[in-house]
Amino acid sequence: MAISILIFFLMFGLLVTSHELGHFLIAKAGGIRVNEFFIGMGPTLWKKQKGETLYSIKLLPIGGACVFDGMDPLAEEKEGYDERSFLNAPVWRRIATLFGGPFANFLIGYILAVVLVLFSAWDFPVISQMTEDSAAQEAGMLPGDKIISVDGEKVYMAAEVTLISQFAEGSPMDIVYERDGERHETTILPKYSEEAGRYYMGIYLGEYGAIEGPQALKYAWYQVRYYFKNTYRSLALLVKGRLSKDDVSGPVGMVKMVDDTYDEVRPYGISAVILTMLSLTVLLSINLGVMNLLPLPALDGGRLVFQFIEVIVGKPVPAEKEGFVHMIGMIALMGLMVFILFNDISKFTR
Repeated sequence: MAISILIFFLMFGLLVTSHELGHFLIAKAGGIRVNEFFIGMGPTLWKKQKGETLYSIKLLPIGGACVFDGMDPLAEEKEGYDERSFLNAPVWRRIATLFGGPFANFLIGYILAVVLVLFSAWDFPVISQMTEDSAAQEAGMLPGDKIISVDGEKVYMAAEVTLISQFAEGSPMDIVYERDGERHETTILPKYSEEAGRYYMGIYLGEYGAIEGPQALKYAWYQVRYYFKNTYRSLALLVKGRLSKDDVSGPVGMVKMVDDTYDEVRPYGISAVILTMLSLTVLLSINLGVMNLLPLPALDGGRLVFQFIEVIVGKPVPAEKEGFVHMIGMIALMGLMVFILFNDISKFTR
């Protein structure tokens, strides 16, 4: 478990640092003053004032922040800010600064995905075998068929087919596939499994191959796109009430996930561990970027909503109203984090 905790802190530290660095670099480039840049939470272990910014590292590597001058809208009436404050920056500069954090997560996720694609085998969406009385077989498909698209959505990896199938919820699926160089179309009606409680196409996918050279840039995008779709579709299920509280995890749950994954791949050697953790880091990086763009108070997405309102109506939302919304959002977010923490602890001590 100690190794898993260390791996988690390294992964999460990379994601948080890249996120806050994204905010920091865009702010600096746009002339917005950054009062403090810190990584971690809790007591300060190290700090240094350099120019107008205080840099610090805190004890618990589970968060961080880039504090802009004038970031608190409630303080606008109490103190005067110059043209380099966040509040007085042009609205599109503020939008770019807020978007910089999630964008950095997407960029880091993509860069890591390139490395992952170059050093691991790609799982192509090719049917390797079928179950007895397979729905796909009844639709005319055979082992060796390469799936090109599902319900009009192009697929490039086996996991994409599985993802689309899970969200189809048993509805007919229009499939375009390739056999012996020729394209064919068919419609599959997935069959329900009482034992598993879900619908299945009745196929096993998997034809592994290497991706080399510049092709890795394209396939890394396919990898990132898959994780992006996985994240927002899972959020849709959560909103619909299709996921329970046990399907949501915080830091404790993620440490347990890292530990389970580490134990599973450790027998295959250090290279397998590194590549698996790299894949998990890509997933978490894209997940963090998407989550921060949700239009919820206190998140980057919530702050962006107010900036776009200003763009549309031509004037900013009153400072006290925006500040109140973010304050309520922060309280709710902290409450949610505490709930998830205790839920994680209870879930893994049952």
